[in-house]
Amino acid sequence: MSERPVRRHTVPGQLRGGHRSPARGTVAVRQAGTRRVQALALAALSAAVLLVGAQAAFAKDAFLSSRMAVSAPAGASNLCGTYPWACQQSSAAIRVSGGQLDIAIRINRQLNRQVRSISDQSQYGRVEHWSLPTARGGDCEDFALIKKKRLIEAGLDPQMLLVSTVLDRNRNAHAVLVMRTAQGDFILDNLRDEVLHWRQTGYTFLRMQDPANPARWTAVIDGGILRNDNAVSTPRLGTSGATVTAPTVAAKATHSR
Repeated sequence: MSERPVRRHTVPGQLRGGHRSPARGTVAVRQAGTRRVQALALAALSAAVLLVGAQAAFAKDAFLSSRMAVSAPAGASNLCGTYPWACQQSSAAIRVSGGQLDIAIRINRQLNRQVRSISDQSQYGRVEHWSLPTARGGDCEDFALIKKKRLIEAGLDPQMLLVSTVLDRNRNAHAVLVMRTAQGDFILDNLRDEVLHWRQTGYTFLRMQDPANPARWTAVIDGGILRNDNAVSTPRLGTSGATVTAPTVAAKATHSR
């Protein structure tokens, strides 16, 4: 008489041979966790793609372009004679990068807080007078000059630091310092502590020291009202020289000239 095979019943949660199978709840949790990780990875990838796209959009305009030689601004005709360092050329032009960017951001913030804003008319009795700030303070071009001097003393290439005249958002005459970095031209401004890409300032750039020879001046005529740059969102410099995207930051309503 043949024996009937014994049918073994598997207990839920247990495999044949005595090994327990993962509980259904545990499997569901793991699957949900995997889906969340995949979703986060996809979101991070999408953000990276958007960032690269934004950077590519401004890359072609990373630097201000020289159009033609022009005369120096009023008040700056003897700038090179008064301050030879302001027109200094370097043997090999080296764009600002690395730890130098941190130095520039720090100096921009420090001088904005240390130097009092006062107009040339109040201090010298005339509309335009380019000089380093006095004990009483200085106006926008004086801020640009003292920042250039301090950055040169800190080891930055003088040829990568260019004073520029602009129209601000209210179309008032203003002056800033252009800093040529590996990421493009960024602006040191006495009206804000942030160091922004030139397209993000909303300024209309008129002329600046010639990058090839700072003793000369060149027409720029770009940005601001010519490009509707009041709404542009482009990279700004963060700590350690990193670039991050941010909405345009409004300038203060008033300033001295």
